[in-house]
Amino acid sequence: MSLNIVERTNADEAISLELQGSLDSDTAPQLDDRLNSIIGPETKVVAFNMAGVTFISSAGLRVIFKTLKLMKSRGGQVSVTQMSKGVRKVFEIVKVMPDLTVFASQVEMDEYLEAVQRRAER
Repeated sequence: MSLNIVERTNADEAISLELQGSLDSDTAPQLDDRLNSIIGPETKVVAFNMAGVTFISSAGLRVIFKTLKLMKSRGGQVSVTQMSKGVRKVFEIVKVMPDLTVFASQVEMDEYLEAVQRRAER
């Protein structure tokens, strides 16, 4: 299965991506390459809308963890929204949920990202 990556926001401090499809050993390098090309030196927040993710493997988790580690080293964060029950269960099993910011809806995440960007512009 393929992975479609849609950039919803790309500002200096915040990036928001919508993922659709399978995040596995075949598609994880695609996400990793995309993140490497859009995360800049000022980026502190990376947000993933995972409503369209139908499957995640350890390779997909590695990309998320790598991004989380980078953002934490900058005093930033990774957030996710709209995970399916199956994908959420995978995150719970590997005990990463406490390190992620989880939003109930896309609107809630968008409001947060907008606030981050407004603060950065001051």
